[in-house]
Amino acid sequence: MRAFAADSAAGRPRGHHLKEALLSTEISTWTRQSGRFVWALALGLSLAIGAPQAGQARSAPDSFADLAEHVSDAVVNITTTTVIAAQPSGPGNLFPEGSPFEEFFREFNNPRQDEQRQRRGQALGSGFVISPDGYIVTNNHVIESADEISIEFFSGRTLDAEVVGTDPKTDIALLKVESDEDLPFVEFGDSEAMRVGDWVMAMGNPLGQGFSVSAGIVSAKARALQGSYDDFIQTDAAINRGNSGGPLFDMEGDVIGVNTAILSPNGGSIGIGFAMSSNVVSRVVDQLQEYGETRRGWLGVRIQDVDEQLAEALGLASAEGALVTDVPEGPALEAGMQSGDVITAFDGRPVEDTRSLVRQVGDTTVGKTVPVTVIREGNEVALDVTLGRRETAEAVPAAMTQEAPASEGEILGMTLSTMTDEIRQELGLSDTAEGVVVRDLDEAGDAFAKGIRAGDVIAEAGQVPVADLAALEAQIAAAKDAGRKSLLLLVRRADQPRFVALALDGN
Repeated sequence: MRAFAADSAAGRPRGHHLKEALLSTEISTWTRQSGRFVWALALGLSLAIGAPQAGQARSAPDSFADLAEHVSDAVVNITTTTVIAAQPSGPGNLFPEGSPFEEFFREFNNPRQDEQRQRRGQALGSGFVISPDGYIVTNNHVIESADEISIEFFSGRTLDAEVVGTDPKTDIALLKVESDEDLPFVEFGDSEAMRVGDWVMAMGNPLGQGFSVSAGIVSAKARALQGSYDDFIQTDAAINRGNSGGPLFDMEGDVIGVNTAILSPNGGSIGIGFAMSSNVVSRVVDQLQEYGETRRGWLGVRIQDVDEQLAEALGLASAEGALVTDVPEGPALEAGMQSGDVITAFDGRPVEDTRSLVRQVGDTTVGKTVPVTVIREGNEVALDVTLGRRETAEAVPAAMTQEAPASEGEILGMTLSTMTDEIRQELGLSDTAEGVVVRDLDEAGDAFAKGIRAGDVIAEAGQVPVADLAALEAQIAAAKDAGRKSLLLLVRRADQPRFVALALDGN
């Protein structure tokens, strides 16, 4: 963590480290309070700044004043202005061009008056400087659609900013200001190293009140709100409107999160705030700084989580991994991945669920060839996949099997029929769509309880394509012969696939 331009009276060089400055301050403070200093030594406490060893509790700080003083110069208030076009102020263009009344009414429609009547909507937020040459991090929603962005520093100085790049998926934006001198800045810490219960400090511009500090603890980690790449730190440090984009500091003065959202019934802080973790933000910022955009890896599969029933139906030892429901044209298909594969490892790291896989793939360099381990029909298969780029990927529907004769019957609590051209037209399916169509269900049955509905198409059973009822019944019999308690179905709805495990008991 670096400190900023030194106080000439203190005689410190430019760019001295914040941790060194904080350590010096703490030692001098404790030296003045000799009784407390001796007490600390008697307990065997270290004066050095650093993370406590595992299992060692860290007491609440007496004050956040030293930390706030040393990082405040790098925290900024952000004001955005959006110009909203004015409505015509006069009677409008009532007469055709060249009319003798045109000049008379022109003064009622003075364009300069309309310019003056344009509304300039303003919004407030926060941010922080991450480099001496003026790069600033904030939330994307703070600066989205802004025509002008003004940065106010703790000293009162203001500078205009330009947008370098944004990432709506993580709600992060990178700005740049131009300055004749080096700017105070802060650095990212390791959010993964934070533990629930660690002390944190938030800074920003809540409700437009100006620079403000609040403190609390890490309430939870790895929170997901709605995005595929969410990795939020939950904190009870007060975060309000206007804090968006501001830093969440650890006790070393490193940024371990970007304050982004609150959970509140009334719009005010109730002690449930969320900061996007620094390990996510720093990767996004690096790409925005280098490319002006994000470049995330893309595997090219549709996936779903593995629950206990799916694990049993697939013969897996545990409900872990990401189950592949579809493999459109893309990197995974080229590498030989198949629908029904369960991805258990990616680039040497275990895959716990779909969320972890999406994060791992997105964090991997575009064009890199990575080893991927899948479970296929009970066997472990190793694949090498060269990743594409998510931002430019276009999924292509996979080809299906050939048409089968029509028939209808009751199976597993569902009324089913074989696909026909008439049904394809009725359901708005492609001419090549194949499978067994659900026409009706027993609402007391397992299929209805698992979310299957009329109009769904069963494309596979037991990871084998089914084109008619006979093929489905054959897979049911095979599963029972193998001692399975459930049968794995690949169900498509509006061309969106998912796997469903249906109980075979009593069928």
